[in-house]
Amino acid sequence: MLNARPVNFSTMARTVRDIQRLKRTATAIVNNSEEVRRANGGKATEEEADHLKLADLCYINVSGKQYITTYSCLDRYPNTLLGSPDREEFWIPELKSYYFNRNRQCFESILTFYQTGKEFRPVTVDGDIYEEERHFFRIEEPKAATEDAIIPIDEAGISDLCFSKGGWNLMRRRVHKFLMDPRSSRLATAWHIMDIIFICTSITLLVLETDPNIGVAFTDKDHRAYDAIRILNVVVISFFTTDLLVRFSTWPNLLGFFTNMFNILDILSILPFFVTVITDAVQDDTVITDALVDNPEVQQHRSYVVLRVCRIFRIVRVFKFIRHSQDLIMIIKVVARAKKELCLLVLLLFIFSVSFGSLMYYIEHTTNTQFTSIMQGCWWAIVTITTIGYGDIAPKTWLGKMVGSFVLTLGIVFLALPMTIIVGKFSQVYEKEKVKE
Repeated sequence: MLNARPVNFSTMARTVRDIQRLKRTATAIVNNSEEVRRANGGKATEEEADHLKLADLCYINVSGKQYITTYSCLDRYPNTLLGSPDREEFWIPELKSYYFNRNRQCFESILTFYQTGKEFRPVTVDGDIYEEERHFFRIEEPKAATEDAIIPIDEAGISDLCFSKGGWNLMRRRVHKFLMDPRSSRLATAWHIMDIIFICTSITLLVLETDPNIGVAFTDKDHRAYDAIRILNVVVISFFTTDLLVRFSTWPNLLGFFTNMFNILDILSILPFFVTVITDAVQDDTVITDALVDNPEVQQHRSYVVLRVCRIFRIVRVFKFIRHSQDLIMIIKVVARAKKELCLLVLLLFIFSVSFGSLMYYIEHTTNTQFTSIMQGCWWAIVTITTIGYGDIAPKTWLGKMVGSFVLTLGIVFLALPMTIIVGKFSQVYEKEKVKE
């Protein structure tokens, strides 16, 4: 059995008397204010305004720290704990404030929500702890799309508000979410896993085709594995094409579809296959086969140039992995936001490489045949500043070696100072993106 807590009737009686006294005081203030207002022609006096301001103040104590806000601010959200009458359960007469034994950092963010309508989770607070505090204070996600509503946005930057209302648009929105968000359902997760498998298969075929021994199976029609590889390649491209076409049909904005980076990569990844098929249909088959194995006899053929370019574009399929990794997408965003620091790094590298490359050329070109031009000197300067040191070009004179030693030492400082700024910026932006995520 639970131990019953003894009731202190004297405390209860004293609390009731305090409440009655406050009611009488408030009634007297209101009656007096009405008389003064009628005497002043309906205008409130400064004393009345001060009383109203003091009566609207709300004192909240969270784990020993006092916060002051107004009841009018809290009452704007009546479905929450602080905006509903349930807050009276936490009133402590001795403290003359509401007391909550909760996380203070989370409460400051929650209080900001009452004041501004916008919600931000503190960076130093774990997501589960913050969700627990939100649940305690009954802070729910806004259901309607208002000015301050938090609208879910996918990695393409498209929200649900981009879709018009209606049955067909509702289906488009669901299919779009299915293709773009693997966490929307188990079937969406299976679809994205299948996409990753096909990407790995395509990259494997691309790598094996360049092998001198295995590559014969890709070009020789008499090889026993030629038909199987051909069918596998068609299945992979068919999956990529279907995914791209369905995404195109469900995209809310036609212009936005062709300006999205991931869609451009998907188009470039399947384009070589269709160009090869078209070229195969209009040209002789032997030209296609010989071109794929780099036969020098057909390299002057005009279709060879098209096929050569298409083979380069197939490398784009590797970048399809970015779509399935939120961390990679976040890193791209971080690099984009740290563009000033990166531009500074590139500018310094350009100035140092041109300066010391030109200096090394004028020092070494008379006695060293390796420095044939300033461009060769710039190549040496870039390799030395970045502390790579291939060794293909090296100074031979004592003056050139002294300059080379200075450039090498400068390269260490060059990498240390800007990289420290970039790493700091990277960590800062990465944490902000994690919070948004």
